[in-house]
Amino acid sequence: MSESPLKQQITEAMKDAMRAKDKARLGTIRLALAEIKRVEVDERIDPDNTRITSILDKMVKQRRESIKQFETAGRDELVAQEQFEIEVLQEFLPQALSDEELDAIISKALSDSGAQGMQDMGKVMGLIKPQVAGRADMGAVSGKIKAALS
Repeated sequence: MSESPLKQQITEAMKDAMRAKDKARLGTIRLALAEIKRVEVDERIDPDNTRITSILDKMVKQRRESIKQFETAGRDELVAQEQFEIEVLQEFLPQALSDEELDAIISKALSDSGAQGMQDMGKVMGLIKPQVAGRADMGAVSGKIKAALS
């Protein structure tokens, strides 16, 4: 069982944060490593880079949801904390896709799948998801596909 390069990168970032005594960054990185470890133990697997990327992407999504909740409640200090955690987690995710790149992927998937209407939404999402995992918000992608199919 060898560690994936992404997990090694996160572990090194944790050590750097420890040396720099950056408690906030260290805490976020430890949360990410704990989540990766939880998946390793629960599923009895050694996650590869793709799986780790999806774990980190899920963590970012959870924080975005929390930010919406905290903004509604007027908890600006918690919004700032969640935003900081998103920034730290995104350091380990691939570069985000631009709108143009995303539109090109969506239009290619629409033509490749021969999608005719909303009933083909799952087919199109199945083609797109592996290409954009960790690089785009799937909610936004889904909205763009719905707009194209309707």
